[in-house]
Amino acid sequence: MSGEIILETPRLILTMWGKGDAELIRQLHSTVETTRYLSGAAPWTLEKAEDRLKSWFGEQARDGVTKYKMLRRDDGRFIGRAGFSRFQEERDRGEFELGYSIRKDAWANGYATEIAGSLSDWFFQRGFARRFIAFTHPENTASQRVLRKIGMQYRSPIVIDGVAGLCFEMSR
Repeated sequence: MSGEIILETPRLILTMWGKGDAELIRQLHSTVETTRYLSGAAPWTLEKAEDRLKSWFGEQARDGVTKYKMLRRDDGRFIGRAGFSRFQEERDRGEFELGYSIRKDAWANGYATEIAGSLSDWFFQRGFARRFIAFTHPENTASQRVLRKIGMQYRSPIVIDGVAGLCFEMSR
């Protein structure tokens, strides 16, 4: 495990990325199955993973928060990413958006609910904002269950990069 621990849960640790972690990100999003609910839906190339990694370093420097590397506490195994980014549309000043992605071989273990719930508490304790949003693809019922389980409320439909989605929000 490298980097400062950002957040710990009973089973998970979030840390900042290392400069050489683009391959982990590419592997996380390497199949149609693991990207089908993301805008674009195509498996990520190493170049896309490197670009995303650079953007996360920039977000951390600018906003003090980003999407972090998620590891299992018991063995340090990489299982995904989770955190907050600013989502900006033309009509708003930017809202913090919760997001997470978990490796397919770690699905159905409750990790998404555990990290999303812990991140929401952490977000409000740190005083980033009084509310945040999250998006899901309309067919991603598992993610919708996670968002509702942690107390998020459905807000409205949304289109992001030409893809229809559902927007949820949570207020302090």
